[in-house]
Amino acid sequence: MTENDTIETKSLTVRGPQTSRQVHWPRKYDLFGVQVSATSYEEATASIIEAAQSGTSAMVSAHAVHAVVSASDDLVLQAKVNRFHIVTPDGQPVRWALNALHKTKLQSNVRGSELMLSTCRAAAKSNVSIFLYGSSPDVIEPLCANLKAGCLGLNIAGTYCPPFRPLTAAEEADVVQRINGSGAGIVFIGLGCPKQDHFAYDMHDRLNAVLVCVGAAFDFHAGMKQTAPRWMQKAGLEWIHRLACEPGRLWRRYLTTNSAFIGKFLHALIRRR
Repeated sequence: MTENDTIETKSLTVRGPQTSRQVHWPRKYDLFGVQVSATSYEEATASIIEAAQSGTSAMVSAHAVHAVVSASDDLVLQAKVNRFHIVTPDGQPVRWALNALHKTKLQSNVRGSELMLSTCRAAAKSNVSIFLYGSSPDVIEPLCANLKAGCLGLNIAGTYCPPFRPLTAAEEADVVQRINGSGAGIVFIGLGCPKQDHFAYDMHDRLNAVLVCVGAAFDFHAGMKQTAPRWMQKAGLEWIHRLACEPGRLWRRYLTTNSAFIGKFLHALIRRR
């Protein structure tokens, strides 16, 4: 598949435990081997809610530059991510690349943290309960309080803070029982890239919910981390804000992945022209 190829995913027959229906999924375009959805907050949220109401197992992730480059370079991860129903253009550079290479005319990127909030508000109105998977108890408690305050009527059916190691078979079975038993239609996963994408793919066929990978959104909505000013987000400079906040953890990531993204984009642009 080349950079000029697209994948038609406007509708897909999905079968939940009790229902069978058509769910609308946004169209996807190839970006360095990774299938990224040309979508908006409104469209992505509507698709998630529609799938959740049908009891469908589906996978959604928000990919900024780091995530796109990681999936582009790791063929195992790439194969998994390309099975996701939605991969939103989280970072502005990802949106710019889609517009430049595929003329998608996207007006906005779709950040994981804002998609989570948009989906929670829609879930509250649609009587769809959610489950929070990831992070730690000191984050989950304020996260639940803030989500309930900002999304009146939201039902948080359960939470789970996994250990900082791979789950045992018994722990995986317990997680499946907890989530399916909670009746949640949407599971937000906050494990970071690429761990959350591996988890969603490896577990989706055992869970009757839409799995939505949102990265650092748990920390943002819990008030543990500050989001970049709006002007920095629009200018594609959010990474500078995050680097300033966590230089020791993020400097190597941004040095390597930002450079790799630029190189991949220029190569794709030259091939297209």
